[in-house]
Amino acid sequence: MKIYIDGEYYDKADARVPVFDHGLLYGDGVFEGIRIYRGKVFKLREHVERLYRSAKALLLDIPMRTGEMENAVLETVKRNEKQDGYIRLIVTRGVGALGIDPVSCERATVIIIVADIQLYPEEYYRSGISIVTASSRRVPSDCLDPRIKSLNYLNNILAKIEARQAGCLEAVMLNREGFVSECTGDNIFIAKGGGLFTPAAYHGALDGITRQTVMQVAESLGIPAHETALTRYDLYTADECFMTGTGAEIIPVIKIDGRKVGDGVPGPVTERLRKGFGELIMA
Repeated sequence: MKIYIDGEYYDKADARVPVFDHGLLYGDGVFEGIRIYRGKVFKLREHVERLYRSAKALLLDIPMRTGEMENAVLETVKRNEKQDGYIRLIVTRGVGALGIDPVSCERATVIIIVADIQLYPEEYYRSGISIVTASSRRVPSDCLDPRIKSLNYLNNILAKIEARQAGCLEAVMLNREGFVSECTGDNIFIAKGGGLFTPAAYHGALDGITRQTVMQVAESLGIPAHETALTRYDLYTADECFMTGTGAEIIPVIKIDGRKVGDGVPGPVTERLRKGFGELIMA
């Protein structure tokens, strides 16, 4: 494994981040998770553009132009000889003094890791998973916009711990008003009455790249897709439910808070979307 750090490549055992890096000290930074399929980086331009939007919102100056960043990602993939895998692209505020003031951080740190990822066991893609509602609420949009994909995931981690304690692999998170926002690491969709519905970003959902792709696939299949407000009632009474994410791709949800979703098995809409998504990434 060769890991890119600020223009240099290091073996995994030698890759290091200084203890005074504000990404480590305060979670001050942004990141992207990107997939590699058959040697091609999926939606690289979209991921890099979102990375730079997140950085701009945080007044974080990335010391590379977008084209340079894309080339660095592609070169790191090439050096790791990966045909299928996962890329973690990270930009931290950089090394600075103790204290949260970023003014002491003179230059951001850029890290690119190319590895593998398997968020859920393969059998769950066939049988579906059970999830629970976390008591930890999503950070409100007026405090931190969910479209900023920052290094600070403690809110999501607390909800993930709740899921594990409940014997589940994932939890759905509500916003302060009680509307569904997203899961701890994935977006969430329901199918109802022939349509597809997912929480809007202003309800606390990350504007996921896979989420956008699934909505495009749905439209191509004649399935109307909508961003809307959802409550737990909508999840409980849905015909189908599934989650999406770069790591998860599309995974069916068959039970929520002990309530069976639909017939309790992955439904036909979910399967059509999984097939369409699979065809797209292999094209």
